[in-house]
Amino acid sequence: MPNLKLLKIKSEMALRKVGNKFGVDVKMTDEEILMKQIGFNNIDMIFDIGANAGQFGEMIYKLGYKGKMVSFEPLSEAHAVLSGKCKNIDGWSAAEKCAIGEEDGEIEINISENLISSSALGMLDEHEKAAPKSKYIGSEKAKVFKLDSIFGKYTENCKNVFVKIDTQGFEEKILKGCTESMPKIKGFLIEMSLVKLYEGQALFGGLYPRMISAGFEMHGIQPAFVNKETGQVLQVDTVFFKR
Repeated sequence: MPNLKLLKIKSEMALRKVGNKFGVDVKMTDEEILMKQIGFNNIDMIFDIGANAGQFGEMIYKLGYKGKMVSFEPLSEAHAVLSGKCKNIDGWSAAEKCAIGEEDGEIEINISENLISSSALGMLDEHEKAAPKSKYIGSEKAKVFKLDSIFGKYTENCKNVFVKIDTQGFEEKILKGCTESMPKIKGFLIEMSLVKLYEGQALFGGLYPRMISAGFEMHGIQPAFVNKETGQVLQVDTVFFKR
């Protein structure tokens, strides 16, 4: 089955190029903006944390990324699909089945019906109301590591590291686990919630100043999860690069 999202992105990018030729200013896609940022900052290594079935990695490579990427996914079903995709793309590898967090050990992940909303945190009603298929249907234990514990394993000969975090409320714990590696990271893509969707999660209002105080500045923000009935933006994708 063709990747419909990727086809949509490529068609919109082609439309923009045609529009520019005729003097029509067609808006860049969110993905095209991200690729511009990755290219401008000479990113040669991406940590894909919360990879699920490899949707982000597959998109980035098919849009032209040529560097290395390591993807982390703690759930068995998604990890199996991810591993299969990595075998077909040079430079892309799947780490062992594990989560990234605040400390090394073991963690229990709640499995959502749609898989992509799975989280180590309890889900609140606001999330399930906006996306009924996000409800939890089970759980699975997995290893968890601090980013600091595994950072050096993957970054040899890499100059510009980018970290993508899409972990359904677990963002703050991951940031707390990368204090030593933070100075070696050039950029981040972090999904942040504007309203409480998971128990105990940090919101945009707490995560944004953490990134600023760590020496980063925001280079982009886009809606990531929207309540389709009300139009309220619940989560945003934020991009930061070192000042």
